[in-house]
Amino acid sequence: MYKKILVVALGIVMLSGCNIYKKYETPTSTAVLAEYAAAKDSVDAANVGNLSWRQVYSDPKLAALIDNALTVNSNLQNAMLNVDIARANLQGARLSYLPSVALAPNGGASSAAGSPLTWSYTIPAQVSWEVDIFGKLLNSNRSAKARLLQSEAYAQAAQSQIISAVASTYYAIAALEQQLALSQSTLKLWNQTVGTLRDLKEAGKGVTEAAVVQAAANCYSIEASIADLETSLHQMHNTMSLLQNTMPQRWDVGTDIALTLPAKFDNGVPMSQLAQRPDVKAAEQDLAVAYYATNSARAAFYPGLNISVNGGFTNLLGGIVRNPGDWFVQLAGNLTAPLFARGQNIARLKGAKAQQQQAMNNFEYALLNASAEVSDALTAYTNSTTKSRALANQVEKLEKAAEYTNELMIYSTGTTSYLEVLTAQQSLLQAQIAQINTQLSATRSIITLYQSLGGGRQAVPQCR
Repeated sequence: MYKKILVVALGIVMLSGCNIYKKYETPTSTAVLAEYAAAKDSVDAANVGNLSWRQVYSDPKLAALIDNALTVNSNLQNAMLNVDIARANLQGARLSYLPSVALAPNGGASSAAGSPLTWSYTIPAQVSWEVDIFGKLLNSNRSAKARLLQSEAYAQAAQSQIISAVASTYYAIAALEQQLALSQSTLKLWNQTVGTLRDLKEAGKGVTEAAVVQAAANCYSIEASIADLETSLHQMHNTMSLLQNTMPQRWDVGTDIALTLPAKFDNGVPMSQLAQRPDVKAAEQDLAVAYYATNSARAAFYPGLNISVNGGFTNLLGGIVRNPGDWFVQLAGNLTAPLFARGQNIARLKGAKAQQQQAMNNFEYALLNASAEVSDALTAYTNSTTKSRALANQVEKLEKAAEYTNELMIYSTGTTSYLEVLTAQQSLLQAQIAQINTQLSATRSIITLYQSLGGGRQAVPQCR
């Protein structure tokens, strides 16, 4: 009997011709996906993303902050807990191939017409095994494995983001401190200029009260900008405190805000490097999960075969209580085929196909977005480097201009020299602040480039 059931079931499978047993393969339906499929397994030794973050961020103070963040950051800990959850689910999916065993002893007593109580008992054990003819358990197991790989990729992405956030915040603090120190020293210089103008006015050397007032107004404007810088600096210190999972405090940072690009990118970035990004890997595993969900929805149209065995020890045989008891065994098979489920299986399959297409779209977008991020970072670095050189030359010239006009104001009897001094000082300060911002922009573009190539994904710490 059971052989006939198996033969019929296998015949249905052969006639069905569906892909419920097929393993997920990277799609090649578009040019981008085809390029990814061809390059994803290749190893690119020149990939900047394969460098350890310690090779990119060599500042010892920054390295210590990154190390601590990777140990205590709650977001990364939650990501690692998600990996543990996915690993437990995978273990459960693998164990579903094994038969289930249940023990349910029971007993009771009965009496008729005042007769003494008659005690009966049964100590049964039930073993039930689902025969995975149509791949229901297989697809469930594969889906659980894909979710584990996806959660591991998310954890790698979380680590990469934390490293990038700590580095970006670190250099932002350093840049703000440079701007603050520059503004404070400039304020002292401008106060001296106010005093010089006042002395020249009192000495009758062509300086009017309007010049003194204008110079004093400039001092107040820089005092206001110093307040803004201190507010921004306070916020950046608090951001670093959050990344370090501690109460707000001030952090000691270095004075250099320049980073060196780890490699040259003359001909763009190959797909093999983009394929190593954790978010791209996570997007593909999300597609794999959707693929197996569609397979499971297809499998729901086919019968399910369960074999069960009941056995145990009892003294209730055929409605008669007999002591001592005896052993009993029952063997049964159950083949359940869905005939009409109010359209639920059809609706489930349609929904699974739609979700699979969504996952496909998201996967392709992740690849395009990865390419755009790398391109933006490279462009920002190139332009920031060019702009930084130009600003360095501008600052050099403006320093000389400020020096020359200040000397002219002191030693010349012209009535407009003070305006030239104020203009030169303002231009110099603006150029110096722009130079710091441009250096920070170049550094951040390197940080972004390293992250956009999957940098910092090695050695994800295990959650304890």
